Amino acid sequence: MSFEYDRILVAVDGSDASELAFKKAVDIVLRNDAKMFLAHVIDTRTITTVAPEVYDQTLAARSENYAQTLLDEYKDKATKKGITNITTHVEIGSPKIKIPKDLAKKFEADLIICGATGMNAVERFLIGSVSESITRYASCDVLVVRS
Repeated sequence: MSFEYDRILVAVDGSDASELAFKKAVDIVLRNDAKMFLAHVIDTRTITTVAPEVYDQTLAARSENYAQTLLDEYKDKATKKGITNITTHVEIGSPKIKIPKDLAKKFEADLIICGATGMNAVERFLIGSVSESITRYASCDVLVVRS
């Protein structure tokens, strides 16, 4: 049984928790000489719940631009630390489903790294945390980084 990881999926959302997860992921990727897959899932359900009357293509485009900018910044940081094999990916849908089921499978991840929470306490209570869902549904190892 090997305890090395080859394909590491790092889920980021711009929160402080995901920043810590990213930093830990950089160390693990370097130690394992692994491929890094940086992913951000635009949760359209949350956007439309918060302001359905203003959800339009402009908001979707802004969300995608934000996501790509965020991933480009993380990719730049990882490259400066010496990681050369990095793929970025923006997905639209529920992060609770997309990360553990779709993205992990797509990238053949053997480890998913995420922050413990990117939401406030009320959101966690009402809809549950993304990290909880990832640990429940992922078919590979999951590292949830706490602050």
